[in-house]
Amino acid sequence: MKKKGFLLFVLMAALIVSCTEETQKQGIKNEGTQSAIKEQTATAGYQHVRIKKFPFAVQCWTFRKFSFFETLEKVKSLGIKYIQAYPGQVLSKDMPGVKFSHDLDEEQIWIVKKSLKEKGLEIVGYGVIGFENNEESMHRVFDFAKTLGIRTIVTEPEYDDYSLLDRMAREYNINIAVHNHPVPSKYARPETVLEHVKSCSEGIGSCADTGHWMRTGVNPVEAVKLLKGRILDVHLKDLNEFGTKEAYDVPFGQGKANIHDILAELTLQNYGGFLSIEYENEKEIDNPSPSIIKGIEYIKSITK
Repeated sequence: MKKKGFLLFVLMAALIVSCTEETQKQGIKNEGTQSAIKEQTATAGYQHVRIKKFPFAVQCWTFRKFSFFETLEKVKSLGIKYIQAYPGQVLSKDMPGVKFSHDLDEEQIWIVKKSLKEKGLEIVGYGVIGFENNEESMHRVFDFAKTLGIRTIVTEPEYDDYSLLDRMAREYNINIAVHNHPVPSKYARPETVLEHVKSCSEGIGSCADTGHWMRTGVNPVEAVKLLKGRILDVHLKDLNEFGTKEAYDVPFGQGKANIHDILAELTLQNYGGFLSIEYENEKEIDNPSPSIIKGIEYIKSITK
């Protein structure tokens, strides 16, 4: 009898262990299923977003091998009316010693404005620039921007006190957008940008560079969500790989950025700025236009 009782006990213990293991497996399975459902729901939500038509601008760094005036011709040929200039680009191949910047003299600025008008183009942004945390330095940049009708200055401040910068932005009614270069840049992560701008006026926000986020290992969609209400400019990029500095630019929709969901999230946020195209693929530096055109065609295909 004792032997039979012992065998019965062993059988019951084995049954209990088996049931426990099955329950645990089912729990893991259910957890995985719920995670998959959440992911599918989020994706489905973006799939049903009617992506708005955003105006395009071209960051002149895209045509950094060429002069500023040559860049104007190339942007016009793309059918785009807006540009974001950067400091340091040769102004004209006939004047290789003169660089586009806020240090241009009155005559040079007049020539720039004349050329823009003749080509039907407009400078809407300027950067990435650095300027000292004092009124003299800031007035020079803001006065230059005001003269050219620039709406947004893109920068990466070395300092943490934004009080003077905020006052200047309000005084001139010109936006300041904090750009993110990849690590080890101070502003590589969106949390850092948000921490610096959240207590400022609405004219201080983020210049969301999707490609540099990817090089840092930051999901661009999640970064855009985090910075909701604070995005004033977008340097739109799509890269062939995620999480590596060696990644290179590809036409929108052909890389790992998830351009569709980025634009869907921007639509949900009612983002009212430009999509500044900055194509940096060094292998295509002589002629990036074909890839830009392919990317624009993709965005048009997902725009309702």
